[in-house]
Amino acid sequence: MADNQKSTAAAWDAIGSEAGDPFDIGAPSPRQLMKRRAAGNLSFIIGTSVVFIAALCAILADVIAPFDPLKQDILHRLQNPVWGEGGTWAHPLGTDGFGRDYLSRLIHGARISMSVGFFAASLAACVGTVIGIIGGYFGGRVDAVVMYLISTKLALPGLVVMLALVSIFGGSVMVLILVMAALFWDRYAIVTRTMTMQLRSSDFVAAAEAVGASKARIMLGEILPNLLPQVIVIITLEMAIAILIEATLSFLGLGVAPPTPSWGNLVAEGREFMFFQPFLVTIPGLAILFVAIAINMMGDGIRDITAPEGRN
Repeated sequence: MADNQKSTAAAWDAIGSEAGDPFDIGAPSPRQLMKRRAAGNLSFIIGTSVVFIAALCAILADVIAPFDPLKQDILHRLQNPVWGEGGTWAHPLGTDGFGRDYLSRLIHGARISMSVGFFAASLAACVGTVIGIIGGYFGGRVDAVVMYLISTKLALPGLVVMLALVSIFGGSVMVLILVMAALFWDRYAIVTRTMTMQLRSSDFVAAAEAVGASKARIMLGEILPNLLPQVIVIITLEMAIAILIEATLSFLGLGVAPPTPSWGNLVAEGREFMFFQPFLVTIPGLAILFVAIAINMMGDGIRDITAPEGRN
């Protein structure tokens, strides 16, 4: 009996070491706990650092890029990177088939790829979250309509529909964002609908209903804040997928039209010289790979940090 009591006391001490005594005024707040978890989560630190650098390049492309990404210099076409034979620091990553500085095109390409990924995932999150919360909270016929929409969307061949829509409306940045958002919202709707059905029977929702809060106030003020961590995680995953899809469409000639630089366009333009100047394909390909992995690492870290049990 004494051993069991000691084991129980030790377990409570272990829990209290992280969460703190709820009756202790000096106990760490939930925000402080998340900061501690973030500081010790290697996946979150690495992923966020890489994404931050890519986002900074996208935002400050006009300032950071050493040359105009569209300026041609035929006399210096297909120049090797600085580590290759004949490479110079004037063009650290070399030049493409038209003599355009490759580093400048890579930096400006981040603006297109990151913008498409972020705005497509965010817009899809807004649409899917609203639909999911409405269906999960009201239930009944409203939920039946929501489930019908989700089932219809899941039955559509996403890639075929996307290729058809982009072929019809063109491959501008706005079209890519709208098409991807229209095809990605179902993931958010499924998750938020399920969680809303669980939260609508919670005590805090019942308390809000008891004091006469409107349904809109309950959904936006009580339920939505509890869904945000999961929605943010999905955004990070969908953002990586959107960047890969944009690169694929641009590679196939259905994305952003050349000579506008995007990472997919750089790969498409470099394939003509890939056996003679492989860096024209490998550099933007590695940029896509590293950013996609970093976004997934960041999302995985956010999931661990915001989890109630504090997974490590």
